[in-house]
Amino acid sequence: MEISNLILHVEALIFASEKPLTSMDVLELVNNAFGFMEDKITLDQVEASVDGIREKYAAEFYPFELRQSGGGWQFLTKRDYHKTIAQLNGDKFLKRLSTAALETLAIIAYKQPITKSEIEAIRGVNTDYSIQKLLEKELIVITGRNEQLPGKPLVYNTSRHFMDYFGINSADELPRINEIFAEQVVTPTLVNADHFEVEEGEVLAVSEEGELVTKVDDLPDEPTDNDQPIDPNNA
Repeated sequence: MEISNLILHVEALIFASEKPLTSMDVLELVNNAFGFMEDKITLDQVEASVDGIREKYAAEFYPFELRQSGGGWQFLTKRDYHKTIAQLNGDKFLKRLSTAALETLAIIAYKQPITKSEIEAIRGVNTDYSIQKLLEKELIVITGRNEQLPGKPLVYNTSRHFMDYFGINSADELPRINEIFAEQVVTPTLVNADHFEVEEGEVLAVSEEGELVTKVDDLPDEPTDNDQPIDPNNA
């Protein structure tokens, strides 16, 4: 099959799929569809097709693009159009996780695999409700039991839907904790004295627009010829 024709089949598969498709998924589906062919499609051909599709939809006049998210390839709306399409999905886009659920989800994401008792030891409160909500939203999954702990408690991990929801392909792509805290550090702005001269009697100030300006200091005016101090001996 020529690559130009293969691209169309790969594009149709990814577009029609309800879940992200890996290159191996696409390879298997295409070969199943054309089982009568003597020469099977190769992984290199599939990946070349994916590259061609990505390049096609990278153009500015397409409102969506092909991205690897949630562990596979899928078409996603470009960021510039997120607010527009949010109107079509009302509750789905506006509904937010509670603070407790977000804290629980963050712990699972960074500490997985993890048990409920370990989550509660970190949060210091009961997490039954939060875990139940995360399971209902399919953001976490039960992946087994911890055979080493008493009672063999259930073990929780983030799900494929979690990766898809946050636009990542694995937990390794989560931002590091030190990177998050680094963004919160305010770095002072350095002022180059060579490019900002301050004359005598002036002080630096910040305007309402946040710009650095100078203003005359509120010092007593110098006496003028018409405003000499009175000498009591000559009074």
